[in-house]
Amino acid sequence: MPFHDTVLPIAKSRTVGRVFLWSLLVGAYSCLAVYKEMTAYRDLGDVPSQIHAALSVVLGCLLVFRTNSAYNRWWEARTLWGSLVNTSRNLAIKLHQFLPLGVEQQELLRQLIVAFPVALKYHLRDESARLPQEIRELSRHAVHVPQSLADRLYWEVREVYQQGRLESAILWMIDEELRRLMDICGGCERIQRTRIVKSYRTFARQITTLILLTLPWGVVADFHGWTIPLTIIVAYFMIGLEIVAEHVEEPFGYDEDDLDLDSLCRTIEATVSETFATVR
Repeated sequence: MPFHDTVLPIAKSRTVGRVFLWSLLVGAYSCLAVYKEMTAYRDLGDVPSQIHAALSVVLGCLLVFRTNSAYNRWWEARTLWGSLVNTSRNLAIKLHQFLPLGVEQQELLRQLIVAFPVALKYHLRDESARLPQEIRELSRHAVHVPQSLADRLYWEVREVYQQGRLESAILWMIDEELRRLMDICGGCERIQRTRIVKSYRTFARQITTLILLTLPWGVVADFHGWTIPLTIIVAYFMIGLEIVAEHVEEPFGYDEDDLDLDSLCRTIEATVSETFATVR
């Protein structure tokens, strides 16, 4: 197995490094059980090892639900942003080909389409105050910037339609893409504002903590000094699953497991700009 996929992430990945430090702390705690086993109090505080078999059933159910639920949220967010890439491209092609506009108006449409994913990115991160000034001007300094940009796109299309320069059938084709913009925005907002039920997170953390606190005392009689590395390994994966689940259930932030929204925005900008640069 490649070295950079197994050992190197411990040093380079903030998430994996954090998990490794927590597992070392649990390993240090297990030294108490090993020390006790080497003294005259070896029978004091022993926990039956069979208890962990029962606890593992509960842990398995909770962790599977927790991890699957978090990953489903991450994957849905990725699907929505994949749809945003496709919608932006389709919208750019239709507006460029079907709207009889001049160069300046075409450039305005390009700016609006490119600005939408950037505005959505900052909106989902609750950082709308950090928006570039040009996007704030395009949105007329609205509170909900993505909605304002979509509204302005509709306004530009409506102007052409009311002037009788756009057929109704073409209008419906363009409306399909414009409507998708706010559908995607609403789907992302739902993920951002509706986290996994707090009780499930609490139960998962409680059972994880209980197992890690009792594990050294339950296995020390059989493993002796090997209890320390065994505890570190178990803690590494149990804590790691919980931390990763916590990260991916909020996929719009800056954690390394979150979606690369900056890259997706650059992809949209490049392809949309290329479309509008094409001579009709």
